[in-house]
Amino acid sequence: MAIQYKNLDQLKTMRRAGLLVGETLQLLRSSIKIGMRTDALDAMASANIKRGGATSNFLGYHGYPATICISINDEIVHGIPGDRIINDGDVISIDCGAIINGWHGDAAFSVGVGNVDPQDQALMDVCEESMWRGIAAGKLGANLSDIGHAIEQYIKSQGKYGILQEYGGHGIGTEMHQEPHVLNFGKRGYGPELVTGMALAIEPMITRGSAKTRVLEDDWTVVSTDKSRGAHFENSYAILPDGKPFVLTAIDGGRSGLTPLGIEISDLLQ
Repeated sequence: MAIQYKNLDQLKTMRRAGLLVGETLQLLRSSIKIGMRTDALDAMASANIKRGGATSNFLGYHGYPATICISINDEIVHGIPGDRIINDGDVISIDCGAIINGWHGDAAFSVGVGNVDPQDQALMDVCEESMWRGIAAGKLGANLSDIGHAIEQYIKSQGKYGILQEYGGHGIGTEMHQEPHVLNFGKRGYGPELVTGMALAIEPMITRGSAKTRVLEDDWTVVSTDKSRGAHFENSYAILPDGKPFVLTAIDGGRSGLTPLGIEISDLLQ
């Protein structure tokens, strides 16, 4: 399938979906407590998405049974909410999406609960910053592979982390997953040129150990083979008609993450 290019009105609808996703993730982040079941967070997300006049793009996706993905510790992505209890020191990764008028939003974050191991916190900090470095590199006129290159180079500069190879970011629009696939590693200067109207979900996934993974018997949950803990951050952004980026799923449009990197966000969606 070809890359889908969006006009400003379509991006305005994507911003509505993305903002609802960002607000839902903010609600979940503030609600996580030791002793809570993961399906309680799923119910909370479901209710908030419904209140926002949207539907979940995860629920029923290839048979996925929940509104959000909740992955804990060595679970890196696609963990299914259920009766699992959140414990002190856990690393929790939550991925969420929503659809408004046929347009999708998709974002994720990782957070430590209670007494967090400093190495786990460093893992999450590196993963999050690498996401912003990737978005900053994905500016007008760049090549697609410049994003993955920026992500990989930053992560490597911070220590020995495993960067997942089989999973990456993606185009987003009238479907949650569209062309192009966005690697979190690679050389600069390859792939399509980034132009106005493109919308991409950037999502680095890293571990404190090996990048090798396996999928559990539930056919969804991706875990590290060496049991090392993982982190996952994601935001969806677009290049607007003025040539500037805007992070559709960030409540502030990405200003706090991109301004320190010298990137000015568009004001067309504000």
